[in-house]
Amino acid sequence: MFSSDLLEGTVNAPEFPAGLDWLNTSTPLRLKDLRGKFVLLDFWTYCCINCMHILPDLERLETKYSQELVVIGVHSAKFKNEKDTSQIRSAILRYEIHHPVVNDSNFQVWQSFGVSSWPTIVLINPAGKIVAQRPGEGVFEPFDAVLQQAIPHFAAKGQLKRSPLKLSLEEARKANTLLEFPGKISSDEKSNRLFITDSNHNRIVITNGSGRILDVIGSGDEGRKDGSFEEAQFHHPQGTVAVGDVLYITDTENHLVRAADLRSRTVKSVLGTGQQARGFNQPGRGLGVALSSPWDLVVRDDKIYIAMAGFHQLWVADLQTWDARPYAGSGRENIEDDKLLNAALAQPSGITTDGKNLYFADSETSSIRQAGLSPGGSVHTILGKGLFEFGDVDGEASSARLQHPLGVVYHDGLLYVADTYNSKIKVVDPARRTVKTLAGSGMKTLADGKFPTAAFDEPGGIAWLGGKLYVADTNNHQVRVLDPAAKSVSTLEFTGLEELSRRQMDTFRGRILDLGQKELKVGMGKLSLNVVLPQGYKFNREAPFFMRWESTNGSRLKFGLKPDAVDFKKATFPLALPVQVPAGRSELNIDTVVYYCTEKSTLCLVDPIRVKLALVGAPDGPAEVPVEISVKKPGA
Repeated sequence: MFSSDLLEGTVNAPEFPAGLDWLNTSTPLRLKDLRGKFVLLDFWTYCCINCMHILPDLERLETKYSQELVVIGVHSAKFKNEKDTSQIRSAILRYEIHHPVVNDSNFQVWQSFGVSSWPTIVLINPAGKIVAQRPGEGVFEPFDAVLQQAIPHFAAKGQLKRSPLKLSLEEARKANTLLEFPGKISSDEKSNRLFITDSNHNRIVITNGSGRILDVIGSGDEGRKDGSFEEAQFHHPQGTVAVGDVLYITDTENHLVRAADLRSRTVKSVLGTGQQARGFNQPGRGLGVALSSPWDLVVRDDKIYIAMAGFHQLWVADLQTWDARPYAGSGRENIEDDKLLNAALAQPSGITTDGKNLYFADSETSSIRQAGLSPGGSVHTILGKGLFEFGDVDGEASSARLQHPLGVVYHDGLLYVADTYNSKIKVVDPARRTVKTLAGSGMKTLADGKFPTAAFDEPGGIAWLGGKLYVADTNNHQVRVLDPAAKSVSTLEFTGLEELSRRQMDTFRGRILDLGQKELKVGMGKLSLNVVLPQGYKFNREAPFFMRWESTNGSRLKFGLKPDAVDFKKATFPLALPVQVPAGRSELNIDTVVYYCTEKSTLCLVDPIRVKLALVGAPDGPAEVPVEISVKKPGA
């Protein structure tokens, strides 16, 4: 129990400075305007795995106390790249954050509240006083306990305002893209397959090297369900590795490793409890061992090595018994070379091997490091200096700098690195301990062309297949192809999109377009269906076009044309749909998946739409009714 004095507080919360950028809200917020509410400030930076770990706790608090509590993210950036408001916006979309966020790029709010580490939570009472401040993870239980007591206390005093805060979320303006924040990519040379982790669509897309879609693992629903490829659920998966006909997957936010049988097309969980571990250095077996944000993985000699970002360690598991244990790293977050389990790592997020050593991207120290595979091995740093030593400098290890790399792949004596926050692809020579830029201008945009002028936006994964490099260009929602012979970068164009479209039609998860109610003459009438693209866009004629209509809620509509009788790729709009309309009100849904591109590029966007329409049969109604299906303009 907390005393009344503690709940009342004694220190006034300092006001937000003017002129800061705000996201997920239409106007800047002021603490004085939030009097009568509890305000919880989350000081975070989007690179930080511990900051990611508390997001579910914050969401639980937001949901439980939606009438009394306002959560505000204060983004105080660690890395230079993270100071950019547009990059924070991408992080908000990637992490699916639904509360206001202020860009505290110069640490003004951080300093005024006396914060010293990420994440730190501060609770402000309805009178504007600070009543609690806590660093670290595990925030739901302590703040839930405070709020359970504090809410009735301030309600009894008449100082509590119960109403949800009206927000303007960034996700309402995002574009629907074929991939959404693809985090990782891996390859299998024998079968000429790419495994693309479509992280925010919670699925794995399998293609060949030319981009033809061969299969899809996952329903697209967020969850942790095993079963067929169509039934299986993931939660923001990341790394994959193929071993024969089995694809192992780090299901990162489920804290699991999953195994997808590529022949039987089934998924099962093989490692992890499904809940984030609360303790360190606790080995175990199979579904009984708790993991923490597994981010990438590689296989060697019937053992699977896991970049366990949440533990700041590498782990190893036996593929036969699924006995799992820490392999390298003590759990301390730092950059210290030593014997395997004595070394200090910092959020390893990408891993590869040459058969003798493991190489990993140690993202929080902006370093590339190696761990020996022989008994009694050690951890050695190839390049990188410390938790706050980063930059964009090529050359010898003593002066070279990266900025939060997430992806690494070994090929022919070299390491190819996704230098994520520099938005470049670099080549590291582990023997000479040198690094040089291979591709990328450093501009955070999408641009194909020659290596020096091409552009990426926070690439997170990298793979080698058939003499080319394939990059998961995360914030561009694309896969990019680097051709070393031509020294050029292109964007992978996907074909065989029928599989994705069928999935979206079978289990609708798009947007609703409610056209309200329209009158139509009783008897045989006609709907004039027209798909309207935003200005500056065109249909992707290489992609499938599906449309399906059906009456709902027991309506007695009869259609004079079946969807499977129409070749939509050749159809012209408006499309005449004959319909037998009874007297009274009838309801119908029209589902469609529209693939469209900008007129100047092949950037593929997708808009799954469900049109809801009520038809009222009237004796004097019109014989034909226009139905305009407006495709969403990106950013609108």
